[in-house]
Amino acid sequence: MSTLSLAVRDSSTMLRRNLLHARRYPSLTLNLLLTPVMLLLLFVYVFGDAMSAGLAGGGGRAAYIAYIVPGIVMMTIGSTVVGTAVSVANDMNEGVIARFRTMAIHRGSVLFGHVAGSVMQSVASVLLVGAVGVAIGFRPDGATPLEWLAALGLLALVALAFTWIAVGMGLVSPNVEAASNNALPMVVLPLISSAFVPLDSMPGWFRPIAEYQPFTPAIETLRGLLLGTEIGNSGWIAVAWCLGLTLLGNRWATARYNRDPR
Repeated sequence: MSTLSLAVRDSSTMLRRNLLHARRYPSLTLNLLLTPVMLLLLFVYVFGDAMSAGLAGGGGRAAYIAYIVPGIVMMTIGSTVVGTAVSVANDMNEGVIARFRTMAIHRGSVLFGHVAGSVMQSVASVLLVGAVGVAIGFRPDGATPLEWLAALGLLALVALAFTWIAVGMGLVSPNVEAASNNALPMVVLPLISSAFVPLDSMPGWFRPIAEYQPFTPAIETLRGLLLGTEIGNSGWIAVAWCLGLTLLGNRWATARYNRDPR
């Protein structure tokens, strides 16, 4: 059997292992998923009328639903990958990864299993939150099949980038509690983006922070693809952020994984 065949076989085994873990112990994923759903319902039904006043042209609660759903969808990815950091840290502390290192399996398959499993969970979570958005009135009727495909590709790319960062955080964390805390910025970061209010309504000193962080261009691109708003150069910036974070996270996680076990 060739090296490539071994890598594919072992990676498939590790992916199946992580998906089985997620299916048998869904409490963590569900808990992380509830946060964006609750925020979506809270902002729409409690603050929706007031928050819509900050949108260009107003539009009431219906306009705010269209505005906030793409932001909540991106926030879902940030929440889901926290579970990846916890899962990797748990494997490290229970000695599972140390055990895998001693086995005759492809070395990179362990990380691939975590990354591929997490991306699949992120996409599934996004679809579920998107369904909640549609149920409360989100209507991306104008999007073409190509734009839907591009939106799905963007979501997968964002999930891949932040999953690699989460894997690195899980590998360097001394325990699962630390892993959860270390990954918290990926949940908080969408809160300081254009997810909930337009950048124009933010204070001058705060706006650059929100404008140039990774989530804002991804959210603006998703809005443009699904709702036809102006994308500008947000698409290219979002792709650049994703590729950069993927490369950084991959190098970080791989280097940490290849070090001697603790």
